[in-house]
Amino acid sequence: MGRMSRRTSRPRPQQGSAPAPRPGCPCGRAETYQECCSRFHRGEAAAPTAEALMRSRYAAFVRRDAAYLLRTWHPRTRPARVDFDPGMRWTGLEILGTADGSAFHATGTVTFRASYRGGSLHERSRFERVDGAWVYVDGDFLG
Repeated sequence: MGRMSRRTSRPRPQQGSAPAPRPGCPCGRAETYQECCSRFHRGEAAAPTAEALMRSRYAAFVRRDAAYLLRTWHPRTRPARVDFDPGMRWTGLEILGTADGSAFHATGTVTFRASYRGGSLHERSRFERVDGAWVYVDGDFLG
């Protein structure tokens, strides 16, 4: 979930209704933000799986936490900065599938749909471990 803020690579909006906002953390979990992704954003814990990192990065996009996004981006693909689109309003995250990405893996993928006001982004993201911590490498937009 790296390209979500670059205006030049924003995908075309897809037709359809966005998921209704859910109570709890912006990542879609039932826990509050303070009980869920906040600990990752504050650096108190590392995401234990690629999916948990994906969810925490989505929450960071919602909260416009550029420092966390850069900190959890693989050094070989990390941009110099994250530019947020001021008009972008994220409305929900749906995890569609995962492959590997657990405590027993060095790599993993997460396929997701992130909805925003006016459309959605469908991506398969790749993650790797760097010094034991999961980081976002890159992703492919899906149709």
